[in-house]
Amino acid sequence: MSDHLPPLAALRALESAARHGSFTRAAAELNVTQSAISHQIRHLEEIWSLELFARDARPLTLTKSGAALAPIARDFFSKLSATLESLRVEDKQGPLKISALESFSLTWLVPRLSDFRECHPEIDVWISTTDRLIDFSAEDVDLGIRLGRGVFPGLHSSLLLREYVFPVCSTQLLKRLGVPKSPAELARFPLLLRHDDMLSPRWDTWLGAAGVPDLPLDQGPRFPNSNMALQAAIAGQGVALVRSAHVDSGMNAAGLVRLFDVHYPSEAAYYLVCPEGTQARPRITAFREWIQAEAAQSQLQYDREVSQSKVPSETNDRLVPD
Repeated sequence: MSDHLPPLAALRALESAARHGSFTRAAAELNVTQSAISHQIRHLEEIWSLELFARDARPLTLTKSGAALAPIARDFFSKLSATLESLRVEDKQGPLKISALESFSLTWLVPRLSDFRECHPEIDVWISTTDRLIDFSAEDVDLGIRLGRGVFPGLHSSLLLREYVFPVCSTQLLKRLGVPKSPAELARFPLLLRHDDMLSPRWDTWLGAAGVPDLPLDQGPRFPNSNMALQAAIAGQGVALVRSAHVDSGMNAAGLVRLFDVHYPSEAAYYLVCPEGTQARPRITAFREWIQAEAAQSQLQYDREVSQSKVPSETNDRLVPD
């Protein structure tokens, strides 16, 4: 079948010549020479092994084959033009629908959205949250912000933000149990755990980096997502292991304190994803450029904080690759 599919330029020449009944007028419309039109038509005839125009007739006349194929070419270009125009209008006027993780949306994205609105008042942003990788073919979403290792088959992805992992707790918990002098003293603190999730901050990896890999982790409350664990920490229920973006909007206001100076590189990073071919749409481009600039500022802040504290050198190879 692919052997019989013509170049668009040749198909355009057929449609125009058939509509005008003239190679000369078709050439003028398409801003090419008459010989170019003639060459494109002859190329079609060779591909299809069909004669499209009766060249000895005056005026120019379509053959039976040409009369059958020309309307198909005309319909193709008409539908293509209408669809492109519809997409352009939708891209300019419709909302930009973004799916993101709940914890990232609450603590990092939403506090910054007013700035995007000021830069692009013509674009309404609709946020939905889920921890699963969405199916763009089945869901009405333009962009996704996902935590992962950069492998998203069938999607265009770009690295947004890397993070570091560290423990936090409330000041009221410290008043009740005292301030731990070393990571080993966390044995007397309730640790807030997550259900099994390979991309969540893991206590065992952080404790290993902090030099206390044998601390027991078989007891304690467990939560389905990072936001719940963080809320439990704010309520003084225990120590939560968080990523940088979880507390980006400020720990002081939430009454949280960062424990120790051991920052462990997160095993996953945030990526901006969308279906291949849609990344150049104006609204998506506008949001991507804005959020990447915001993420770059956050990355600089996170890296600066780490450079002023202790990062285990043996964990450098755990950074997520580009």
